[in-house]
Amino acid sequence: MAITRESILKYHASGKIGVNVTKTLETVEELCLAYTPGVAVAVKEIADNPELANSLTAKKKLVGVVTDGTAILGLGDLGASASIPVMEGKAVLFKAFADVDGWPVPLNCCRIDGKSEGPTDPQRIIDMVCALAPMYGGINLEDIAAPACFEIEDKLDAMLDIPVFHDDQWGTAVITLAGVMNYSKLRDVPLSAMKVVINGAGAAGIRIAEMLKTAGVESLVICDSKGVITTARAGLTKQKQDHAVESSASTVSEALQGAHVFVGVSVANCITADDVLSMADYPAIFAMANPDPEIDPAVVRDAMGDRPYIMATGRSDYPNQVNNVLGFPFLFRGALDVGKTTINLPMKVAAAEALAHTAQLAVPEDVKAMYPDERLEFGPDYIIPKPFDRRLFVEVSYAVAKAAVVSGVAKDIDLEKYRADLEQRNIDR
Repeated sequence: MAITRESILKYHASGKIGVNVTKTLETVEELCLAYTPGVAVAVKEIADNPELANSLTAKKKLVGVVTDGTAILGLGDLGASASIPVMEGKAVLFKAFADVDGWPVPLNCCRIDGKSEGPTDPQRIIDMVCALAPMYGGINLEDIAAPACFEIEDKLDAMLDIPVFHDDQWGTAVITLAGVMNYSKLRDVPLSAMKVVINGAGAAGIRIAEMLKTAGVESLVICDSKGVITTARAGLTKQKQDHAVESSASTVSEALQGAHVFVGVSVANCITADDVLSMADYPAIFAMANPDPEIDPAVVRDAMGDRPYIMATGRSDYPNQVNNVLGFPFLFRGALDVGKTTINLPMKVAAAEALAHTAQLAVPEDVKAMYPDERLEFGPDYIIPKPFDRRLFVEVSYAVAKAAVVSGVAKDIDLEKYRADLEQRNIDR
């Protein structure tokens, strides 16, 4: 694909989203129904019973995509206005892949004239999101710098009666877990027997560690810019303290010796061919820094030769892309459909399991046609499904909803009927 600066700016011209009115307004009667005097009836109904906002307004199907612009993609702190193309993009992905209506909510709450006042003030964002929450059925937090993002998500999730999900924390973690599950299947080694090394202790790295441990990984080391996070280190954040280990290794290179899995959510070119060669036989390298991974896939290929290995990145021009769009649209789809007020760990693990299972199935011909240069067959080069696989709408959304019901945090529904409904909606959309 020849993607140029000009073609990108042309695509973004006038924005990527707009308002789609769901009711007609072509007659005097419809005008009276839509606004005065008819709208007063709906207002009074909601005033008497606030729950009716879910059925008499767009609230239940609308997700606010909230950011302060302090950690935009791999670009850093560029501010709320600069974040808008990303938030619009998120809204497009919500709609295209899961028929969820998303709307950008960039917050200019920690800046003066576009310039940062310093680190994110969690309470200011919490207060602003609580103030705007009545319009939304869910909140997707995006591109908010760590460590503030942890406190913001935790407190909002506890305070609000709608799902709150920070995609930079959990989205990458869900997809990574799916990939590691399929690596486990291909290599025929249980997660409990794996040694995993994570490089990067920001939002994604911490939550990947939590997800992997929840799924069964027991031996896990996290490294940050200062090396291995051990119990002997002082000045650790609470999140790092939770994952600190006793270890004689002090660097990522030392930690990788004998490891089965490397997960990189850090910086480009921070590990070497020798590091990969020091890992266990048939290793998995998830090098997800963007745009340049922790190690170039070509370097890994040359180093490994004919030996088996799995390589995943965050890029679309290599096999096994860890792409958050495989997760967040369907996590919200399932949560919104069952009236869930949070997205808990069982729901996230269920999403990962559904993704892993879908990758094991025969790939539809229309999906294969979109990727003519790749062999889409379960194996080392295909452990993660493609975003355009329409089965994900059903499989992942259903798994999330089922986990919500089974874990007792959502209303009891007829799951068989819900799956049939998803399948019909998938045909209609």
